[in-house]
Amino acid sequence: MSSTDPVPALDPALLERAHRLADAGGRRILGITGAPGAGKSTLAEALAAELGDRARLVGMDGFHLAEAELRRLGVRDRKGAPDTFDALGYVALLRRLRSADDAVVYAPFFDRSIEEAIAGSVPVPRDVPLVITEGNYLLLDEGAWGAVGPLLDECWYVEPGEGPRLERLIARHQRFGRSPTEARERSVGSDQRNAELIAATRQRADLIVR
Repeated sequence: MSSTDPVPALDPALLERAHRLADAGGRRILGITGAPGAGKSTLAEALAAELGDRARLVGMDGFHLAEAELRRLGVRDRKGAPDTFDALGYVALLRRLRSADDAVVYAPFFDRSIEEAIAGSVPVPRDVPLVITEGNYLLLDEGAWGAVGPLLDECWYVEPGEGPRLERLIARHQRFGRSPTEARERSVGSDQRNAELIAATRQRADLIVR
């Protein structure tokens, strides 16, 4: 699972905190949230790589509704808003991961190159002590999203500063085929509206990562 963003040096304090969760016994879930372009995937991937077999990364983006369904619902232009995900499906997966009753749980993966989720892509064996999940709406308390927070042992909010976040987001959109104009319009349009909604959840985080 790759964000394709360059991976910075991982803060040792964050890695130590993740290790403590993995050492706490049983199955633990660490959430990483923040606005689009904040660097959630980059941080989550770096942590998962450092923890190796002790962690698995499961993205909320695997629960994007399919392109065909977004068009049927007439919300294709708002892809990324809270109602364009299968929030109940995401909650159900987190509950399965939390219980660790199954020998292995398979999670979906969102492939940005085709803008679709692929089911059964991420195996999470029972003996993996830490699941890292990242996404925009982990701390949102509206509708089904309100059930996500209680399933997390910790949730970190990534906040790089508005300028760097916006630049990173525009560059990402261009990498995946949008023109410079389209990338900026998306970033300051629907993405920005989502970012403002996500920013209102910041105070619920256990840790702010700058």
